[in-house]
Amino acid sequence: MQLTAPITLESSHVRLEPLTAEHAVDLAAASVGLEHAWYTSVPAPADVPADIARRLEMRDAGEMNPWAVVRGGIAVGETTFCSIDQANRHVEIGHTWLGPAAQRTAVNTAAKLLLLGHAFETCEAIAVEFRTHWHNRQSRAAIARLGAKQDGILRNHRLGPDGTLRDTVVFSILPHEWPAVRLNLQERLARG
Repeated sequence: MQLTAPITLESSHVRLEPLTAEHAVDLAAASVGLEHAWYTSVPAPADVPADIARRLEMRDAGEMNPWAVVRGGIAVGETTFCSIDQANRHVEIGHTWLGPAAQRTAVNTAAKLLLLGHAFETCEAIAVEFRTHWHNRQSRAAIARLGAKQDGILRNHRLGPDGTLRDTVVFSILPHEWPAVRLNLQERLARG
């Protein structure tokens, strides 16, 4: 299966639905109260429709596969396959954010379990990558808890909207690591 193919992924904890404009109202509500730190790119409530449109444009260009993260029938965040390199079966999981009510719940763990399972077991990925800003310590810790290994730091990797330079921390999971990562995530979900 292609990494860009639209698909719904679901578990008892979360449902990942192909992102559509119909998710905008829920996602705008979910983004209320989020701290919009300078090193993240979470949309403000009024910017959610434009964020969805941008993600859908990238989907149509074959660069991204975006999902709405749904819990209890309500979209509580977004996530994507991005930096898709289908020829090399390489993908990044990123552009993820969750509203405050979904943070520190099973939602992120369950979503990552679904995405990684789809990447490795269905799409036969040979590497799944995660990237985050050096200053986003919360994200770095969450990625490490998944079982991803830090590959390195891309220094002065990008310019931020305000002109600041971004150092990007790169993590990855490889196919031979996936069984242990899967067991770790399943155990975390079972513990609640």
